[in-house]
Amino acid sequence: MKYDFDKIVDRSNTNAVKYDERIKAFGTDNVIPLWIADMDFETAKPIIDAVNKRAEHGIYGYVAKPDSYFQAFCNWQKKRNNWDVNKELVSFSPGVVPSLSAIVREFTLENDTVLIQTPVYPEFYDVVEAWDRTLIENKLIEKNGHYSIDFTDFEEKLKMGPKLFILCNPQNPVGRVWSKEELAKLTDLCLKYNVLIASDEIHSDLMLWGNKHTPTASISKEVNDITITCTSCSKTFNLAGLQASFAVFPNKAYKKKFDKFWGNLEVHRNNCFSLAAFEAAYNEGEEWLEQLIPYLESNIEYIINFCNNNIPQIKPVKPESTYLVWLDCSELGLNNDELKDFMINKARLGMNAGQSFSRSLSGYMRMNIACPRSVLEKAMKQLKEAVSTLYSI
Repeated sequence: MKYDFDKIVDRSNTNAVKYDERIKAFGTDNVIPLWIADMDFETAKPIIDAVNKRAEHGIYGYVAKPDSYFQAFCNWQKKRNNWDVNKELVSFSPGVVPSLSAIVREFTLENDTVLIQTPVYPEFYDVVEAWDRTLIENKLIEKNGHYSIDFTDFEEKLKMGPKLFILCNPQNPVGRVWSKEELAKLTDLCLKYNVLIASDEIHSDLMLWGNKHTPTASISKEVNDITITCTSCSKTFNLAGLQASFAVFPNKAYKKKFDKFWGNLEVHRNNCFSLAAFEAAYNEGEEWLEQLIPYLESNIEYIINFCNNNIPQIKPVKPESTYLVWLDCSELGLNNDELKDFMINKARLGMNAGQSFSRSLSGYMRMNIACPRSVLEKAMKQLKEAVSTLYSI
């Protein structure tokens, strides 16, 4: 069927964080919300049908995870990424960030060091520091709007003895799809220094411009043996509110350790709707996704062209994956507090401040473009008008 991504869906008063927490996030609800990473699009019809069918049953008691639930995930990974996943080594968790937090808690000790690459979405900081681990950063290199890995610094940081490296593959917020060669180089170094890898691959289905995702664990058997993969189709199909994800382990001992953590919290069951939705997504959602991708690409191109032609002081980084656009606003000449105030009170846009993705960073914002084009057009018009006031005499 043909999907209409231009359709405006009113999300106000649905307890949607993106809309109903604007005052909490920005101090006002008079902003176009282009921040938290979910989409303003209705999900695929087969998913809606599956959830409706489950809702009509009328009983929403405890549910068991059928074999078909995990098989659907494995089939998807094989078809989309040519990755053979052992179903017996896949676990449930409520989300990728909770998985990362559990991995930090269970596979490192208090005061151990954990390595991340920045800029990266703020929860990478949170899950390390919440458990009193010491965080060390390998900062990505930016050159002419393209980000790459500083391998020399990466090895120097590995020499400091981190017990865990948390990788964002593909990368949020800069949108890089790490190549097989880059991943091989990273993982070779992790093998050399005996460092466990937790690979966050939640955006891996949102490949743009023909890019291909390489699961970190698929690089080699040796790399698989030191990699825990955390992923979900919640970003892919806009299902974050159903709170379910998958963690893929290299061995039964690691899986048992992870499962015990959740078992101790009595968190080991899906809700009945996530079971229905996720299985339908993996089995029947591909048609929707194949229509979504070119729409996202078109929105990104629109943002880039608009800035080039109307706001050259703002330079969008063209993502290779995700629906998030990293904006270099440094030429506006505003410090972080001024930039945040400018976007909220002058442009009337609610975006994520770049400083939260790298605490030493200045002059960046992250824009979520997964919304109807008309919303983006209004947002960019407001941004252009606001920027013009900075240069008016």
